[in-house]
Amino acid sequence: MSLRDRLDTEIKAAMRSGDAMRRDSLRMVLAAVQRAEKEGKHTLVDDEMIGLLAREMKVRRESVDAFRVGGREDLVAKEEAAIAVVSEFMPQPLSEAELTVLVRQAIAETGAATPRDMGKVMGWLTPKTRGRADGKAVSQLVTQLLAASAGGL
Repeated sequence: MSLRDRLDTEIKAAMRSGDAMRRDSLRMVLAAVQRAEKEGKHTLVDDEMIGLLAREMKVRRESVDAFRVGGREDLVAKEEAAIAVVSEFMPQPLSEAELTVLVRQAIAETGAATPRDMGKVMGWLTPKTRGRADGKAVSQLVTQLLAASAGGL
């Protein structure tokens, strides 16, 4: 079952069960998917949808931080619930050990030796980590490992 089909099924189930928060969160995701499809003029494949869901979750996390600063705990709870619903559609996140192995493999595959080669490594890694690891964390680990390998030369 595609991610789009699963999303449609879950919206219908939330409507039947009367779970308004879940229904609204899923509709928000579906609206983002439809907007992206309209702008791109093509139906999104699962990989593209995962990227879109990751962006939606990032926006929600930023909203949580802003609402906390503003003292709006009611809106914090609502956004955190939306994050929980969206995260159900995301692939399992990579553990730190799995990410390290993947980064080391990317460095070996691309022949990267210095921090200047970061673009090659990130280009190799991005499709494999999309939706499964935070881009900043991946970037920091790549920088760290490339600096260590350059220091060893």
